[in-house]
Amino acid sequence: ARPGGNTTGFMQFELSLVGKWFQILREVSPNLARVGLLREPATPAGIGQWAALQVAAEPTGIEVSPLPISNPTEIERAVSAFAREPNGGLIAAVGGGTSVHRKIIIEAAARNRLPAIYPHRFMAADGGMISYGINLVEQYRQIAGYVDRILRGEKAGDLPVQRPTKYILTINLKTAKALGLTVPSSLLTRADVVIE
Repeated sequence: ARPGGNTTGFMQFELSLVGKWFQILREVSPNLARVGLLREPATPAGIGQWAALQVAAEPTGIEVSPLPISNPTEIERAVSAFAREPNGGLIAAVGGGTSVHRKIIIEAAARNRLPAIYPHRFMAADGGMISYGINLVEQYRQIAGYVDRILRGEKAGDLPVQRPTKYILTINLKTAKALGLTVPSSLLTRADVVIE
């Protein structure tokens, strides 16, 4: 609540979100037997998300695999190799590499006919099947409010670090249909945005 010093900020991710991605992917792909996590292996976020996925998957018996995303060639190779076995799905973890390489990841998932979930709405708008994550626009508005308050004299250390309060579920039905998947009505009714 009071971080002290000159520190404050806004969290853009919570590890519990990984379990939600896993759950949503299982809902849309009931035959799921394997999940690949596209992540940056050297970053703390990538390490934490990998651990969270292992915890979420353990009781289900679904096999999980880390897939590195350092460069486009590595992404193509990792996704193609993962897709050789049936009943797989992908989770694109939060990280700069996922955002930077999103077109390559989305195209590789589509080409290999893998259902995938992404952390940001713009990724579903770019052709990804499903996204579930924070409302970036709302968070940027809140950040601007903090900047204004600091410029008016409030101390950053007196402003609490803010956690995300709103998550957006976006479903790209066009992509799901291209993969031959029927999105359950229970998931569609929970969606904030449906792209047709």
